[in-house]
Amino acid sequence: MQRTLISLAVMLALTSTLSASAQAAAAKPAASASTQITTQLPRNAVPSHYAVSLVPDAAQRSFSASVTIALDVVQASDSLTLHAADLSFRSAAISAGPGQTVLAADNISIDAKKQTVTLHFPRTLAKGGYQLKLDYDGKISTQASGLFSLDYENGGAKKRALYTQFENSDARAMIPSWDEPAYKATFTLEATIPAGQMAVSNMPVSSTSTLADGRQLVRFATSPKMSTYLLFFAMGEFDRASKVVDGTELGIITQKGMVSQGQFALDSSVAVLKEYNDYFGVKYPLPKLDNIGAPGSSQSFSAMENWGAIFTFENAILLDPRIATQDDQQTSFLVAAHEMAHQWFGDLVTMAWWDDLWLNEGFASWMESRTTHRLHPEWQWPLRAVDTREQAMGQDALATTHPVVQKIDTVEQASQAFDSITYQKGEAVIRMLEDYVGEQAWRSGVRNYMAKHKYGNTVSDDLWRAVEQAAHKPVTAIAHDFTLQPGVPMIRVAAASCSKGQTRVSLTQEEFSKDQPDKKPLRWRVPVIAQTVGGAPVRTLVSNGKASVTLPGCGAVLVNAGQTGYYRTLYAPQAFASLASQFRQLPTIDQLGLLGDSRALGMAGQMPASSALDLASNAAVDAAPQVWNSIAGVLLNLHGLYEGKPDQQAALDRYGRQRLAPVLAHIGWQAGAGESTAVANLRESLVVALGAMGDDSVTAEARRRFAAVGHDARALPPELRRPILGVLAENADATTWEQLHKAAQDEPTPMIKAELYGLLGMAKDAQLARRALELALADEGGVTTSAAIVGHVSGNHPDMAYDYSIAHYAEFEKKVDASARSRYFARLGGRSSDPAMIDKLRAYAGKYLAPQAQGDTNMAIAAIQYRIKVRTTRLPDIDAWLAKHQ
Repeated sequence: MQRTLISLAVMLALTSTLSASAQAAAAKPAASASTQITTQLPRNAVPSHYAVSLVPDAAQRSFSASVTIALDVVQASDSLTLHAADLSFRSAAISAGPGQTVLAADNISIDAKKQTVTLHFPRTLAKGGYQLKLDYDGKISTQASGLFSLDYENGGAKKRALYTQFENSDARAMIPSWDEPAYKATFTLEATIPAGQMAVSNMPVSSTSTLADGRQLVRFATSPKMSTYLLFFAMGEFDRASKVVDGTELGIITQKGMVSQGQFALDSSVAVLKEYNDYFGVKYPLPKLDNIGAPGSSQSFSAMENWGAIFTFENAILLDPRIATQDDQQTSFLVAAHEMAHQWFGDLVTMAWWDDLWLNEGFASWMESRTTHRLHPEWQWPLRAVDTREQAMGQDALATTHPVVQKIDTVEQASQAFDSITYQKGEAVIRMLEDYVGEQAWRSGVRNYMAKHKYGNTVSDDLWRAVEQAAHKPVTAIAHDFTLQPGVPMIRVAAASCSKGQTRVSLTQEEFSKDQPDKKPLRWRVPVIAQTVGGAPVRTLVSNGKASVTLPGCGAVLVNAGQTGYYRTLYAPQAFASLASQFRQLPTIDQLGLLGDSRALGMAGQMPASSALDLASNAAVDAAPQVWNSIAGVLLNLHGLYEGKPDQQAALDRYGRQRLAPVLAHIGWQAGAGESTAVANLRESLVVALGAMGDDSVTAEARRRFAAVGHDARALPPELRRPILGVLAENADATTWEQLHKAAQDEPTPMIKAELYGLLGMAKDAQLARRALELALADEGGVTTSAAIVGHVSGNHPDMAYDYSIAHYAEFEKKVDASARSRYFARLGGRSSDPAMIDKLRAYAGKYLAPQAQGDTNMAIAAIQYRIKVRTTRLPDIDAWLAKHQ
């Protein structure tokens, strides 16, 4: 076999597709691409098909490859420029088709900084169709970018598997290509793999043959037209289970012996695919859809929506019966639902450029939540909407935020776009707009959008037009307000007046900012739902900054009833006091919304900082588990803000134990018959919170159960294992830490092993935390685990974790995904409350990051500055409140 030459079968597959000119027309970026869609490449050529022949050498972490690209030259030129990263080229030649004169490149120039290769030819290429053939070599990474390896143990033997991760801009590390989303093309892939291993790609295997040396040549069917970042390849000793639904073969692929742990994900995928085929009105178009579970972890993602071949780390999808909790089951379902939603929103219809990344991620996040509620109503998923909104607003209320639709110029900026604004704000805005136009109108709009743009590229306005046409309501203007400008609207609710059984209230739109209290507010058109407590809801649109609304009934006024709106609600003091007194009578979702608003507004100085504690004091012991989860979160957040203030922290912790311990006693340590998932999740949260707040009974029970493991299999049931070990790890002495360390060393299962090594980084004890950092530097837990250990250390020791990682920057840089490096180190330091960290972060950014890649550093600095401000100006109010309530 000629390892560097493309096979005849692949060449035939290439030439039997559309003619080059027809393919180019189909694959060309959206209309007026030359002026509308960003590209970092010359616009003189458009690819339509890639035929790739790959020969990986896993042992040496290298590969050789060939690719033949069908393309159209649309502007006469004597050179072609493609993306390429860390590739070395042996040859490059172009021809107008089989039997035509082959023109070899007389110069191949590589620009490592721009990640491009330019092929110079001895004469000008006229307009028309061509085939470009490249022979080259590349590297296999140890982190999750490009073509990468993951090492693990299976049955006591060391194993290595290969996978790819190309989003957002790493296909270029395996294939020289037009590596931008608007340049869609079809792909034919073949790979030479060791005997006894399995190869996986987007499409089913079309043929397998045995070579003279015993290796297997595996060829995959031609893919539909798609963006380069969606191409996938994996190779290793795998098992696969499958089911067929609606004509599609669904599969779960794992390392040997673990496929049974993917059964829940496979069963969930069957239900989800049926739901999506119906919802989108366009049937899933590929013949198969695999979900590939892989050992290890990443600092930037847990799963990737490669078309027909979703990649997911094991800890996000597999359920090991020894450790899996109900929360893990929910996570497994959510991840599958999210990535499967991408098979339509992202894969079938793809954003034209990374400016509109939210079209992929925000929609998939919203779809995962909608589908979870439909298929698992017992999980009460709509209550999670408040948490989703809170995550987004936490970032969106800082001066360093950005619009949902943001300007992206560079690869580094695209990597940083995967954040809470893109995901959580995108989801929250979609939820609000769907509620505004109505569920059926929204669905009709989505179906029309999908049918019109399938296999193509879009921008956000394409979606708004489709929804507006279906709903016959002016949704575009509202959508623009919430996606084209940054920030969080704030609705100020004036004191209400009631007459003749009706309540009149005035609403004023301002802007909620955590660090710019005096900034001139932006203007939004804000859909608002309001009601008196127990009364019928009334809808209005706050525009031009003001509105007034008349509500049936008299009593406390609740704004953002149902919590579908993306805004903060600030009540006049008397109005808030009235709501607080009726806190127990509010629907659970509105209790959660009121808690979220009061915490954020209190810390920002818009209302008393103790307002959330007033609500917590009014919560009944048997309140909804989600409410107590939120209250535990409020208390843990305050506990962290008091770090370094031992007397004040002790006072807060006493109050926290007084409120939370009775709730744990109420639900008990053991799961009851028919217990809901929400209660099980609450038990985990309470054990963790009380352990952090020094509850002696919780710490003692955790130690008792850990000591009993050797003779009592029930001492650490799966639903309690993680929180108990977390309490032990955080409060560990040297003996306990060594016990956990030995458990990590002896554990054969990669997923559990990585979890145990992560626990070693949680110790409050500074010396033990330092030892964890040393383990991370030495890669004792595995090269993909080291960064996670340091991340755990930063929870209690952010300055130590940051200083250590920067002192060993050259080593730790290699332990972090390329796409995550510009954010990983900044996020370690961003947990600090020390003003000195601000200068450290600025120095780091100036030394290691391009100006376009400093967004996460700036956000970390803003978070530190805000935390310092809160500790100085807001905690005294909490101190005074605690003094009165203890």
